[in-house]
Amino acid sequence: MEWDEQDGDDLKMLGVYSTEQKAQERIVLARSLPGFREEPNCFLVDRHTIDEARWDDGFVTALRNERDSTGIRR
Repeated sequence: MEWDEQDGDDLKMLGVYSTEQKAQERIVLARSLPGFREEPNCFLVDRHTIDEARWDDGFVTALRNERDSTGIRR
C-alpha cells in the first residue's frame, strides 16, 4: 500500500475496535462525515496485538518518495 499525502491530507485514527466487523461498521458511519466522505475509499483497518510493545527501536521519519528496507515507498 502506498500513502499519497501530497495534497495536504493527513492520517487520522477513527478508533480501536475489538473486531474487524466493528471497525468496518465505524468506517460506514465515517464515510458520511465531512472530510471523510470526499475520500470514501481511503480507510485502512490494521490488526494489532494488545499488550505488545511497538517502536522498540525508536521513532523514524521517512521522507516522501523514499523507499524503506523492504522496498516500500514512504
